[in-house]
Amino acid sequence: MVNVLVVDDDLKLLKMLRRTLTYEGFHVVTAADGVEALAQVEVHHPDVIILDWLMPEMSGIEVTDRLRSAHDKTMILMLTARDAIEDRVEGLESGADDYLVKPFAPAELLARVHALLRRSASGDKEQALLYADLTLDPLTRETRRGDREFDLTPTEFALLHHLMRHPRQVLTRQQILEEVWGYDFGGDDNVLEVYIGYLRKKTEETGEARLIQTVRGVGYVLREE
Repeated sequence: MVNVLVVDDDLKLLKMLRRTLTYEGFHVVTAADGVEALAQVEVHHPDVIILDWLMPEMSGIEVTDRLRSAHDKTMILMLTARDAIEDRVEGLESGADDYLVKPFAPAELLARVHALLRRSASGDKEQALLYADLTLDPLTRETRRGDREFDLTPTEFALLHHLMRHPRQVLTRQQILEEVWGYDFGGDDNVLEVYIGYLRKKTEETGEARLIQTVRGVGYVLREE
C-alpha cells in the first residue's frame, strides 16, 4: 500500500485530505507542523508527502530542504496560496516535485499524487540514458557530462530525464509541462524557461557544447549543434 504523509496546520483541510486519500486506497498519516512531519517521515517512510508551504515554526520550504538530504526519492507535493511565478519557482527549486495552489479540487490533488507515483515508478525501472557525452541514471539519480558528475534538483532531473528520453525530437512547451509537471501553468511557461536555464548552466558549466537547443516559437530539443 502506498504511504502518504499530509502536512498542514489547517486541521479542517487536514481531515478532508485524509478522508479523500484514504477513500482512494492510500495509507495516510498526518502532521500539523514541520517538526512533527520530520518525525513522521522517520517512522512511516512515506512514498508521497503533501506539504503546506506556510506553517508556523518551520515552513514547507525548510522541511523540504531537510528531507532532500536524506530522502531524495520521496515525492513532495507543495501546497500554497502563493501563485506568482517566482513563488512556484522557489517551491520547485527547494526540492518539491510538484506545486498545487489553494484552493484546489480534491480530484486535481489526486491526479497530481498519481502522476508523482507514476514518475517515481518509471524512474525505478529504467536503464541509464546516454546522449552524446551526457549520462543520466534514473535508478542511482547520477548525472554526468563526460567524466564530470553534477547534481540536479528533483525537478531539474525530471526535466532532463524527459528530454533524454526523446533525443533529437522537438518537444513543445505544452508537451514538456504536461509530462514533467503533470499539468500546465495556464499558458505561462516562464517556469519552464527558468528550468531550461538551470539545466544549461549545469550541463555547460566547464565550457561543454550546448545540447539543449531552443526551437523558437515551438519548444526545445536535445541535440548536438
